[in-house]
This record gives sequence, structure tokens and C-alpha cells, in this order.
Amino acid sequence: MVSVSKESLWKYTSILLGAVVLVGILYFMAGGSVTGNIISGSALGDFNSDDLMDDDAVKGDSDAPVTIVEFSDFQCPFCGKWFLQTYPQIEKEYIDTGKVKMVFRDFPLNFHQYAQVAGEAAECVRDQGGDDAYWEFHDILFTKQAQLSDTNVKAWAKAAGYDVTECLADGTFRQEVLDDMADGQAAGVSGTPGFLINGKLISGAQPFSVFKQAIDAAL
Repeated sequence: MVSVSKESLWKYTSILLGAVVLVGILYFMAGGSVTGNIISGSALGDFNSDDLMDDDAVKGDSDAPVTIVEFSDFQCPFCGKWFLQTYPQIEKEYIDTGKVKMVFRDFPLNFHQYAQVAGEAAECVRDQGGDDAYWEFHDILFTKQAQLSDTNVKAWAKAAGYDVTECLADGTFRQEVLDDMADGQAAGVSGTPGFLINGKLISGAQPFSVFKQAIDAAL
């Protein structure tokens, strides 16, 4: 028979409770979801995705029957995961075939230090090079997400042929980025990534199968 003293039992219990609390904190910081910062939910009110396009860059046929508005954060790891794992399939099967148009809107979470500047820089690039330039820089930001910094964002833009230094210093698109986030919150987005597909809200870095079902239902 193995006996355990009260002191040892209390020690082990304290360690276990501490581990549970730590896991809970990490879970809360991630928004309670392994796919994003919130669990899937419903849009607030009757929102049409086209109404949420604002004047942001569009990828795909402007007359496509399905609109996906993505509210995202360039520093969010879940957003980076979705960009790498799900977005390419949507682009190939739906955007390139004229069935879907994609709109990216910023949702910079305040604990991501470089999300705001990355969003502003992308808008600065678009201002100089148009929608195609925007999406090319969008891809660069997500591909190099782990190296995001103020200096690198400017350097990547410069390498692509755009000088965003003055634009960022002047805060030319600061309010544009903040307005994107406000519109997302009004539509029921509370974490990243969040998507509205013809008004249907999908939250988190869901797999392609989830988007395929929603897109096919909207076609």
C-alpha cells in the first residue's frame, strides 16, 4: 500500500489546479476555439455581404453571384492558417471560375502589435497600385507573417515597388482600417478570422468543406 501525506497531496493538487487554470487562460486568449478566436455563430441582424464591401479591394469577378467578406488580422495565426490551408482551394474552385468574389477587410486585434500597420500598409499599396497590387501584398504579409514588423512591412512594400513610408507616417488609412473593424463588429464578428458568405456568418479558420457547403448553398 502506498501512502501519501497531506502535504504531498496538497502539493500535487495545487500543481494540477495551476495547470488547469493555465490551460483555461490560454483557451480564453484563443477565444475558446482551435480554429479561430471565436466559435461559429450567427450574424447580427439581416446583413448582406455586398452591403459590407465598403470600398475595399475585390478579388474575382465583380458580378460573381457569391460574395465572401473576410474580416481578418494579418498577424493572427488562425488567419495565417486559413490563408495557407483553405484560401487556395476557394481561389481555385470558386474565385478563378467566376463564382465567388472575395473582399478582405481588416479586423486588427489589439494584442497583435503589427496588425494595424500591416492593414494600413496594404491600403497604401493599393492606393498606389490598385486591387491587384493589394492582393499581391496581402499574400506577402500572410506568407511572411512570422517576420511581421514595422520595418519589414515597409521593406516588403518597397521590394514590391511601393514606398509606403510617408503614407504610414501620415496615418492616411488608419481610420479606414478602424472602420473595417467597426463594420465587422456591427455584423457580429468578434474574432478572427470571420467571414460573411452572402450574409451567412462563419467564424474561425474552418476547413474548405465548411466553406464549400456554404458557397454551394448560396449559388
